[in-house]
Amino acid sequence: MELKGLHHVSAITANAKRNYDFYTEVLGMRLVKKSVNQDDTSMYHLFYADEIGRPGTDLTFFEILGAGHTYPGNNSISATSLRVPDDNALLFWLDRLNELAVENDGIEEQFGRKVIHFKDHEEQRLFLVSDQTNEGVSAGIPWSHSVVPKDKGITGLGPVKLTVPELNPTERILIDVLGFHQTGEYPSAAKGMPDIQVYATGEGGTGAELHVEVRSDLPKERPGRGSVHHVALRVEDEVELNEWKKRISRERLPNSGVVDRYYFQSLYFREPNGILIELATDGPGFATDEDEEHLGEKIALPPFLEPQREEIEAKLKPLDTKEK
Repeated sequence: MELKGLHHVSAITANAKRNYDFYTEVLGMRLVKKSVNQDDTSMYHLFYADEIGRPGTDLTFFEILGAGHTYPGNNSISATSLRVPDDNALLFWLDRLNELAVENDGIEEQFGRKVIHFKDHEEQRLFLVSDQTNEGVSAGIPWSHSVVPKDKGITGLGPVKLTVPELNPTERILIDVLGFHQTGEYPSAAKGMPDIQVYATGEGGTGAELHVEVRSDLPKERPGRGSVHHVALRVEDEVELNEWKKRISRERLPNSGVVDRYYFQSLYFREPNGILIELATDGPGFATDEDEEHLGEKIALPPFLEPQREEIEAKLKPLDTKEK
């Protein structure tokens, strides 16, 4: 068994409309699914991705109305990156972010790649990473109707950073249980802190890395709007997911068991530093219940929630997501 790379990252927003505007009109991603949190149907669950929502391209958000400010710290998923095709695309993005007054740190080098660290309107910690030198998991394909030129568009998820108070417990789970391997390190931006460790799985590269930062000087993060709820990793299919369940259970890690999310099957567990990790199958995908040309335009519900549609929609503030 080998995990194939990153599947998706799920974060928190306090306002679905403003979130939709930023990720589609500023970042040019496609809303491929407008649904609800299956564990709490009173909140939207929005999925942004490439043209059809390929595994490894999804950045998703739960809308928690009134969610407070995030106080960054330890035991957290502390940064999410988004892939762009090359260094030239990154120059385009620097101009775009500056023109749209999006807070950013300019182009920097990180682990041998060009990156731009920036934040969204809710201080979600993000960075764009160039695939100029990437060899590994294939990128997605940007949507042709995006406000961003297709050759400059976001092609999927890049490395995800975890921040923990000590390395060993997390490293053991990544290597001994999940089968990641360490591929290198790079300096932390925090003075006096250890180098950030890089771990990869599957074919490796930007679409298959977790970066682990040790910050013994920080308190535990207090999540809110702009924080990340969990990171999901790619599993081939449900047969393999059941094998992962056996392995994780043998480690005596409390887990959810296999959960039917309709668009994919999932299993959730927390590693010892408290970070929530999901394993998710590649299929069946987001076109299961919607035509590819009209993804994300209507509220999509899995069959087991369809009988509650009227009640669910009555609790949600209307959100117009049809292509303008």
